[in-house]
Amino acid sequence: MEDLIHEENTGVVKISDEVVSVIAGIAAQEIDGILDSQVGVTNNLTSIFKGKKNTAKASKVTLEEDKAIIDMNISVEYGRKIMDVAAQVQENVKKTVEAMTGLSVEAVNVSVQNIYLPKKEENESN
Repeated sequence: MEDLIHEENTGVVKISDEVVSVIAGIAAQEIDGILDSQVGVTNNLTSIFKGKKNTAKASKVTLEEDKAIIDMNISVEYGRKIMDVAAQVQENVKKTVEAMTGLSVEAVNVSVQNIYLPKKEENESN
């Protein structure tokens, strides 16, 4: 695990790559047409039993000095323009990570791993 270390007169601040990964995962989920960023069935089952969303597992962060490279796996809703959604994810992740951590995000690499059909809500009048 790599950490970003920032030293000032008052002490040292360390930002773990896992923290950056969680921020990136949450930022990706803010985009319409993105399903929870999860890697696979095992992680989905784990999140169901533990009651947690595992946003860190869907992204990998490489920290070098004050720069970050973020690799993400996402699932896109069927019917959406994949390139548009991926571009929105890249922009939002870059903006959010830079704003929250002070890192310079060099690249956000997005890999579309899955397409999903949204569940139709059935309105039953009783």
